[in-house]
Amino acid sequence: MLKICTLVFCFSFGLVQAQNSAFHFFEVEQDSIKKNFFLKQLGNGYFPTKYFDFDLRYLVKYNQYEGLRTGLGGVTNKNLSEKFKINGYTVYGFRDDAYKYSVGGSIRLSQSTNTWLNLSYTDDLQETGSSKFLTDTRFFQFFEPRLLNIDLFHRHITQAISINHQLHPKLSTVAQFSVSNVEPTYNYLFNLNNTLYDKFQFSTATLSAQWSPFSQFRIVDNLYENIKEGYPKFTLQYTRSVKNVLKGDFNFSKLDFKTIHRHLHKNKNVSEITLVSGMARGDIPLTHLYHAYPNNITKETILQRFSVAGITSFETMYFNEFFSDKFTTLQFKHFLRPFNISQRYKPQLVLISRFAIGDMNNPERHENVTFGSLRKGYTESGFEINKLLFGFGLSFTYRYGGYHLPNFEDNIAFKFTFNLTL
Repeated sequence: MLKICTLVFCFSFGLVQAQNSAFHFFEVEQDSIKKNFFLKQLGNGYFPTKYFDFDLRYLVKYNQYEGLRTGLGGVTNKNLSEKFKINGYTVYGFRDDAYKYSVGGSIRLSQSTNTWLNLSYTDDLQETGSSKFLTDTRFFQFFEPRLLNIDLFHRHITQAISINHQLHPKLSTVAQFSVSNVEPTYNYLFNLNNTLYDKFQFSTATLSAQWSPFSQFRIVDNLYENIKEGYPKFTLQYTRSVKNVLKGDFNFSKLDFKTIHRHLHKNKNVSEITLVSGMARGDIPLTHLYHAYPNNITKETILQRFSVAGITSFETMYFNEFFSDKFTTLQFKHFLRPFNISQRYKPQLVLISRFAIGDMNNPERHENVTFGSLRKGYTESGFEINKLLFGFGLSFTYRYGGYHLPNFEDNIAFKFTFNLTL
């Protein structure tokens, strides 16, 4: 009897210990999942709370027109609802002493095709000559270096309605219709048939599609989840502005294309090629034309131009130096395998070469601004040494070819880089 009692006691004690260990393992696993989710959201630029994710993009920024720009924004998450979202932000610029804001909402029309109907109202600034693809996934940087030196903005009040629809796991589409009132913040006139415009109204329809033929997906909770990024990726976007529809001022069209290809070599080096091209036709002000994402300020010496290099920008091209109504850029980056100096210290050398070509019809239409064309072809090459200290590194780029400048040091861009991975 004593032996049986002893066996029962040992078995019961072992069972309790096993249960405690299982609960402890479950708690540790849950904590690990929560931590990974939090870091993932933080890396995407969100600070998650129970029902609302704060958008870190609006906390602190700086540019030449607004000076310090700060505010709050975010979006509701699936804990509040999986069928609708509410998003918005408000920011204040200290130099221009003005508030900007946006408010919007989305309703899910279909879960299987990830179809959402979106409405938004935005009163904010946009960089002149910049353009974006509606299907681009969210990209977040803790520090956005190009913003520091941008000074050519236009104010826009835009009302937009759009539909996101997954035609196929490898094909995403967005269709949008918007009405915008645009006013440049700088002295600019658009001369169209001897009529001078200093403010513009646009009624535009845009269709954007992104095709990822080599990516791999799996179904999770009736939704397609990307499990492997495949390359190349292709994006095509068409925009049409119509005159006299909801008071639109101009007829024009834009066709934009982008492809990215990334190749992992056997020695763990990575090569990346990005091609971006755009073409605009019709009566189109400078605000909606193209630049090649320059990132160099007009100062006399190399050290005075010392700033922070961008991710895809032309480091030796000066701000507002070129504008185009048709252009193509080609960027090549070769990432060498990180130097394994220690477990935590692994700087990386990146070889870079960039090329841009473009032109503009009727440049005389754009009054009170001075700029050149890219018809001779613009080239720059250089290298980066990233993650030397606390995410900071160094960049050196040299400008040559058709737009090589007479003064040797004016062709050189020497800058910081900043790469932080959570």
